[in-house]
Amino acid sequence: KNIKKIIFTSTVAVYGFAPIGTDENGKINPFNEYGKTKYKAEQIYRLWQEEAPEERTLVIIRPTVVFGENNRGNVYNLFHQIISGKFIMVGDGYNKKSMAYVDNVVAFITYSLIFTPGIHIYNYVDKPDFTMNSLVSIVRGIMGFQAKLNVKIPYIVGLFIGKVLDFLTLISGKKFAISSIRIKKFCANSVYNTAIDNSGFKAPITIKDALEKTIIYEFIEKS
Repeated sequence: KNIKKIIFTSTVAVYGFAPIGTDENGKINPFNEYGKTKYKAEQIYRLWQEEAPEERTLVIIRPTVVFGENNRGNVYNLFHQIISGKFIMVGDGYNKKSMAYVDNVVAFITYSLIFTPGIHIYNYVDKPDFTMNSLVSIVRGIMGFQAKLNVKIPYIVGLFIGKVLDFLTLISGKKFAISSIRIKKFCANSVYNTAIDNSGFKAPITIKDALEKTIIYEFIEKS
């Protein structure tokens, strides 16, 4: 097809349970099939670019968890639980999460069209990173609720519940919404750094404005 440029949206899941501040040079260590298959795809695209390195441009974008209007992923589910009053914090809530607003990701994909031949790898993260406590307070504040969340379950208790449900899944074949791996992921720090600032790109929307836009659209205007 004489294609000269490929922009591939991968994922930070290729790093697995990564150390805080992992950047594009971080160790590849995916723990699930999602991360493993995304990294395998990256390798296929690398081989394509290496066939004509002076002519072909490969952009690999590894977004962290993405949220935004009409996105029904993990962040939407979290917001829904917080707003519905069903959310219970597991752990102390001081763990931080990197996030990415969908419009900003799209803007960076568009920006990357100017990149020249070579391999360009970027984590996509909208800074600053919020603690779970801060994120809950922001969401509740936008909705006009009392910002502070009083109910918390110690991490060890949450993990025990997750392992019990893992066992029940094993013997019954029924999958539950809660598992030990979900508890670990929820309570872990997921903080990534990015070299995007060095590319000259500036995100058009701040993450705080993005949170407000998303919550107003999903839970106020559509209610």
